[in-house]
Amino acid sequence: MDTLESQPNSTMPEPSDSPQGPPKKRGVPEGLWLKCPGCGTSVYKKEVEQRLNVCPKCEHHFYVSAADRITQVVDEGTFEAMYEHLQPTDPLEFSDRKRYAERLVGEQKRTGLSDAAITGVGMIRARRVALAVTDSAFIMGSMGSVVGERLARLIEHATAQDLPLIIISASGGGARMHEGILSLMQMAKVSAALARYDSAGGLFISVLTNPTMGGVAASFASLGDLVFAEPKALIGFAGPRTIKATIGIELPEGFQTSEFLLEHGYIDRIVPRKHLKTEIARAIDYCGK
Repeated sequence: MDTLESQPNSTMPEPSDSPQGPPKKRGVPEGLWLKCPGCGTSVYKKEVEQRLNVCPKCEHHFYVSAADRITQVVDEGTFEAMYEHLQPTDPLEFSDRKRYAERLVGEQKRTGLSDAAITGVGMIRARRVALAVTDSAFIMGSMGSVVGERLARLIEHATAQDLPLIIISASGGGARMHEGILSLMQMAKVSAALARYDSAGGLFISVLTNPTMGGVAASFASLGDLVFAEPKALIGFAGPRTIKATIGIELPEGFQTSEFLLEHGYIDRIVPRKHLKTEIARAIDYCGK
């Protein structure tokens, strides 16, 4: 008969020469929290998303995509995209760190957009409108030939159909250097279309978000009958460091923010994101459109 000592002890661990460290702590899953650029606080991502991507602590307005802005502003299921068949090309065969043609393909795959503007028609609080939204994620929302052509065609459609026109700008890149003079031409083309729309009695509401800069700010974004802006949005032509280096003087604090521009008459109203849909509908009614 086997003795007790000769039987294997299955409950005891095998000895090991390797040191045993303290048990690992369970970490917080990635992606649940965001650090707010406005106040530096860590905020719960789901709560931010429920507030239309606005910080619950300081009301900082986070970036949102063009598709999300359409969802936030347009009545559910009413938006119809237009001019998606217009696709960007590389007429100048431009190349910097990479070929422009390759950059376009990469941006399209990364963002899911064909270019930096989505245009179409839809309903805002049961009021039919023509709507365009630019997206800073696609080459900084810069205005190339396709962006200008989509905007111009949408304005012409709004003119023909007597629709209120809403353009929500999120463009930090201005004109798109990769297309040279063809890009710069879009400023004049879109502005001319807006002049014809105005002569026909149209109502153009321009909404400026962070950022609205360069050739976009210098053309159609500033030509609204009403100009709304999100809180603390960066709005201007050149960046503050460029201006300071050019003119060599100290600039007023916050001189390119929505709040400063409202005080000096450049914009008509600062509208928090949660109120934008209602304010647009109210403005349409007030103007009799």
